[in-house]
Amino acid sequence: MDNSRLSTVLAIPRRPWFWAFAASALAYFATLSLTEGRGGGELLSAALTFASFSAIVGLGQMFVITLGPGNVDLSIPATMTLAGTLSLKFMDGAANLILPGLAVALAVGIGAGTFNYLLIRLLRIPPIIATLSASFLYQSLAIWWNRGLRIKPPEALADFSTGAIAGLPNLTIIGVLIALLSWVVLERSIFGRWVSAFGQNTRAARLSGIPVETVRAVTYVVSAVLASFTGYLLASFSGGAALNMGTEYLLISIAVVVIGGCSIAGGNSNVPGIWGGALLMFLVVSMLNSYGFGAGVRLIMTGAIIIGIVAAASGKGRPT
Repeated sequence: MDNSRLSTVLAIPRRPWFWAFAASALAYFATLSLTEGRGGGELLSAALTFASFSAIVGLGQMFVITLGPGNVDLSIPATMTLAGTLSLKFMDGAANLILPGLAVALAVGIGAGTFNYLLIRLLRIPPIIATLSASFLYQSLAIWWNRGLRIKPPEALADFSTGAIAGLPNLTIIGVLIALLSWVVLERSIFGRWVSAFGQNTRAARLSGIPVETVRAVTYVVSAVLASFTGYLLASFSGGAALNMGTEYLLISIAVVVIGGCSIAGGNSNVPGIWGGALLMFLVVSMLNSYGFGAGVRLIMTGAIIIGIVAAASGKGRPT
């Protein structure tokens, strides 16, 4: 191995996303130790499947957080619920309406993202307050539209969302493709450079000619669209839309961004780390459940593990 390759290998532990994947591997093998290695394939498949939902909403949250301090989308859970509810009710189990149902879900995301931005821009409401307030509206719409019903997804859509190709869950393939697209946008496009510049110094970005308000608007729409798409997939996977289906993804969407090595101060994103954080969140809970810890102990230990990962990553150089 030549010096350049050796330097590249040695530099891997200094990358923030490495620690999320390393901790995920430790949690995976710690869980398997209870079964003496049995059930490893099932655990990995479950981790990849459920981490897909966290990764997709985490990618949307990452775009928003990259804009800098104060930017966070708290409407993600309600957007997921509204999109899942409206799309499944529109399809009403009909296979020929799967793609139109997806269009309905994405339209919900576009509408929610646009509304979030307008609250921030026109009413000068801080993003945290604006998206939190909007979430109550979206959740109320979902409750009104749902009316206690749990409509099943079309059978073909349910089979796809729970299926796999060559042992790899279909949802994982979708999540990885979205991550690759996000990486290209952030690292190889002008828009990605605009997002980073916005997060590093908004005033300087505006003075340099970057259309900062357009960047902010598109970013919030992207976050909402990814949330609505996740709601569509989650409702299809779980056999119907529930009014609390998105609740756990509020903290998860933020946690995977932080654990993955993205800068909470904005200006730096880390797409690979989002997947590492998503896997870690699922595997840690699985590990603690396997060891029989109570809910309180699980929360404390999960928080301690997250703090440890963030501390390790922050001390190992800048995100790449």
